[in-house]
Amino acid sequence: MKFALTMNKVQKRYGKVFALDGLSLSVPTGAICAFVGPNGAGKTTTMAVLSGFIQPDVGEVDLLGLGPFDPERHQGRVGVLPQDAELPLASSPRQLLRAWGALQGLSRADAAAATDRVLRDVLLFDRADIPIRALSHGMRRRVTVASALLGDPELILLDEPTSGLDPVQAQHLRDVLGALRGRKTVLISSHNLLELETLCDHVVFVDHGRCVRAGPMTAITGADREVRIQLCPPFPEGRPEWVQLRLERDDPRSLEGATTALLQELIAEGALIREVRRGESLERKYLSETASP
Repeated sequence: MKFALTMNKVQKRYGKVFALDGLSLSVPTGAICAFVGPNGAGKTTTMAVLSGFIQPDVGEVDLLGLGPFDPERHQGRVGVLPQDAELPLASSPRQLLRAWGALQGLSRADAAAATDRVLRDVLLFDRADIPIRALSHGMRRRVTVASALLGDPELILLDEPTSGLDPVQAQHLRDVLGALRGRKTVLISSHNLLELETLCDHVVFVDHGRCVRAGPMTAITGADREVRIQLCPPFPEGRPEWVQLRLERDDPRSLEGATTALLQELIAEGALIREVRRGESLERKYLSETASP
């Protein structure tokens, strides 16, 4: 397996406080990866280290097999959305993005085309020439998201990309990011675990500056081997409200086939089915894996 991003035993300390305390993680190439942790877990510091805004005290960082972030080596290959991104208020989104495209090494024509594309991606093409000072908070956030998607980055680092977006805008952005699966590598930090569960195929849990658990989303949530079935009362004799099916790794049956057989058995017993869910929710798995309240 190839990895677009790796961190090995990375530490970053502020005084006596470790923001990162030996953090190690890997993100497979082409994955859309959820980066999950409580406030103070080190997520924003990790994003800053990855994007070169701050330097780690100890440890190794590698982006795209080219080592830690370097403006020359990674020019145009890494897109970044910081948590708190300030914008020049006198510029318009079109002016700003074209200038950033030029800094990435794009020609004037390519920067103009790339700018128009990302403005459409974030539903701001009709506001492209309005000064940023006249845009709402959500619109400004979409400008910063557009900056991370500008050009043709291989690796995209997004810190709370849907923060401040309304439901329609957030869903559209999820569709845009989902279309990148397999073509780009995307790391998304967010507290919206339902959104991450829907969008991402890989997940990293962090707490107290360390990686708690990481792996494919289906393996973490159990969606690759577990099904939970909720019954409606009255329950068949001896049956609880929730019936769980779990296949071991060496079980030759498919999860779909085993689930169908179990449902047929329950229905034959007179059970009424309220819900069928593969695995646990990402939120429940996260709460069970982290020590933070």
